[in-house]
Amino acid sequence: MTEDLEECLRDLVDVVKTLQRPPAQSNEEGEAVLLDVEVDDVRCILIRVPPHRSRMQLILSPREHEIVRMVAQGYPNKTIAAVLDISSWTVGTHLRRIFAKLGVGSRAAMVARLMQKGSIGDQINAQPVSARNK
Repeated sequence: MTEDLEECLRDLVDVVKTLQRPPAQSNEEGEAVLLDVEVDDVRCILIRVPPHRSRMQLILSPREHEIVRMVAQGYPNKTIAAVLDISSWTVGTHLRRIFAKLGVGSRAAMVARLMQKGSIGDQINAQPVSARNK
């Protein structure tokens, strides 16, 4: 049964691809809604996800979340390393991996992307680091 359904879905995708019409809509993540219909009280939505993004790439580890939170609060790598009891090289490695998962190239872009997604907005203390240290 599952194989039949998968084959049917592949056929449907092939048909939708040949229609060559613009997507009905796109969301902020660049996913295009190719088909949105209701059949026998079941809503069916076919979405094209950009190839460079997979949902697994957006999953950050607990350590990566800690580092993101501290970067968002304005801490430099050396401070993050000291607080987490890891080397600053390890912090840099974590940041490179986070950048790759999020498709960004800087700390500011990383924080902006995660704030846009609502992943870190509540975790950031509004008071800047320099004011907290005085």
